Amino acid sequence: MLRDITIGQYYPSDSPVHRLDPRTKLVITFLFIVIIFFVRNYSGYLFILAFISLVIALSKIPVKFIFKGLRPLLFIILLTFFINLLFTPGETELFSFWFFRVTAEGLRQGLFMTLRLTFLVTGTSLLTLTTSPIALTDGIEMLLRPLKVVKFPAHELAMMMTIALRFIPTLLEETDKIMKAQMARGADFESGNLIQRAKSLIPLLVPLFISAFRRADELAMAMEARCYRGGDSRTRMKVLTMGLVDFAAFGVTMLLIAAVLLNTYL
Repeated sequence: MLRDITIGQYYPSDSPVHRLDPRTKLVITFLFIVIIFFVRNYSGYLFILAFISLVIALSKIPVKFIFKGLRPLLFIILLTFFINLLFTPGETELFSFWFFRVTAEGLRQGLFMTLRLTFLVTGTSLLTLTTSPIALTDGIEMLLRPLKVVKFPAHELAMMMTIALRFIPTLLEETDKIMKAQMARGADFESGNLIQRAKSLIPLLVPLFISAFRRADELAMAMEARCYRGGDSRTRMKVLTMGLVDFAAFGVTMLLIAAVLLNTYL
């Protein structure tokens, strides 16, 4: 299950989406996150679905790989659905049991929030799946460069964000290995109630933290051994440039924003 998490992973491919400038993908992802909160009806989600389907098709990433990343979040998605289903007030009652009252408005809100969360996870995961960590660092740094006027450490922040994002799949893989080693020694992580399961994870956290600190120390030593120095004096092997494809991607994104806004307010 832990290996199914795709956040922070990079899927190498030679596709138009992979070749986009990282600054373009960062800005489009930010606009996508903002515009999805403007959707107020199901027809608006049709535009979001069409946009994501187009990006997935152009990125040449298997659809199964995209859906695999949603499996670890299935509990959160279902929890979001049932919380909105059971606790959203409404007038059209469908049925009731115990002290819960299920209404048509609650069902609509539950499905609506579930779709929103699913699209948010899918859309943002496409950023890391189609952008290498190095390109992502350069893109974040370039976007934050205007803040250097106020002495903002743009490069350091971009490097920290990218390393943290890159360490997610590494730590998940390490967690999976530790869990299997503990289970081979008789540890049980699946039986018992919620509190017992939480207590059973304590022996897992100690070696995981030790492994995380060890990897961080090894990374710092490797960067120091290679005389890494960030900042303005650092040169790049590939200089970021925007082309016609990037402006076309912005154009498609503007069409999505216009379609959602018109669908919402007209």
